[in-house]
Amino acid sequence: MANDIIKMMVPAVGESINEVTISSWLKNEGDVVELDEIIAEIDSDKATFDLTAESSGKLIIQAKEGDTLEIGSHICSIEKGDFEIPVKDEKPKTEKVEGLDSSNNTEREIAEIDDKLNVTPVAQKIIEEKGIDVKNIIGSGSGGKILKDDVIDLEKEVEQTPEKTNTSPQRREKMTQLRKTIAKRLVSVKNETAMLTTFNEVDMSSIMKIRSEYKESFKEKYGVNLGFMSFFTKACCVALSEWPAVNAMIDGDEIVYNEHCDISIAVSTPKGLVVPIIRKADLMSFDEIEKEVVRLATKARDGKLSIDEMKGGTFTLTNGGIFGSMLSTPIINSPQSAIMGMHNIVKRGVVIGDELVIRPMMYLALSYDHRIIDGRESVSFLVRVKELLEDPSRLMLEI
Repeated sequence: MANDIIKMMVPAVGESINEVTISSWLKNEGDVVELDEIIAEIDSDKATFDLTAESSGKLIIQAKEGDTLEIGSHICSIEKGDFEIPVKDEKPKTEKVEGLDSSNNTEREIAEIDDKLNVTPVAQKIIEEKGIDVKNIIGSGSGGKILKDDVIDLEKEVEQTPEKTNTSPQRREKMTQLRKTIAKRLVSVKNETAMLTTFNEVDMSSIMKIRSEYKESFKEKYGVNLGFMSFFTKACCVALSEWPAVNAMIDGDEIVYNEHCDISIAVSTPKGLVVPIIRKADLMSFDEIEKEVVRLATKARDGKLSIDEMKGGTFTLTNGGIFGSMLSTPIINSPQSAIMGMHNIVKRGVVIGDELVIRPMMYLALSYDHRIIDGRESVSFLVRVKELLEDPSRLMLEI
């Protein structure tokens, strides 16, 4: 009697996601897999997801790495039967590792190096066949995993030497679903909104003094550092409550006003920019905001954010200052109507009263949709944020 075949389809991974790309197969054709075992990683335009086996049995791969499939498409099959599941070898491997001389390494050293080789099976096979040094490969997969295309790209780059070509060496890399979606949305926002940017500057002396005086006791009490993000989030929440149009959005011929401040925070990851959300930040304390920032940023950089954690923000904060940016015009995170950019802190001479003094200054930039937010509202919002940041006691008392 023939064994049963379980057809696996591309699962629905989130609202408004219509297609995914196979990032990497973690199992090979014909491998015996167990129920709920992770067999592949798939990329959407918002996040990376694990594909788990829907049954135990032998894997039959239908789609290749790099293929883009619509939701509901056939991705693989599993042949059910009495197949022997391979026993995982928990002992450290001591055989020669490519690029290493085992005679100069202890068994422990080789095992530690082997554990760090985050390589898909297909990529590993090519590495072994071509004798490529793993240390020269930069993985583009989730968590830095080395994919088949990473190995092929490196091989092409090595082969394309100046002696073989009259042009400078190049490397081509297929855009991920996330990067394609980011590109599409940024162009869409520029074309479909009346975007303007207004600027102001903030004297960070008071905030820096508070952080210096209370950072140790704050961390001891709450288990998290007192960063700048909590001050900026709290200041924006107060200003948004006073200027609700900045926290609103357009839906057809209606303006939607939001009762709470769901603050999106832009986080740079190896795969691109993602924007997780601090829900109801207007109701949170300083320590609650800092803990949520750490939690979301960690999940973002590990590629573990869920769709729900990135959906439904009302206003965005982005901090280009951590990369050294002095000034920028951030692009609105649609369908939101405004985004505020923070920049690096630089000591500059400023006039206070009739004296020239040195102060740690930061430029702020508010990009907004002029269809819904007028100049008076945008400028007043930024002035209010500046006022709250330069006198943080106002944040505590909300005055």
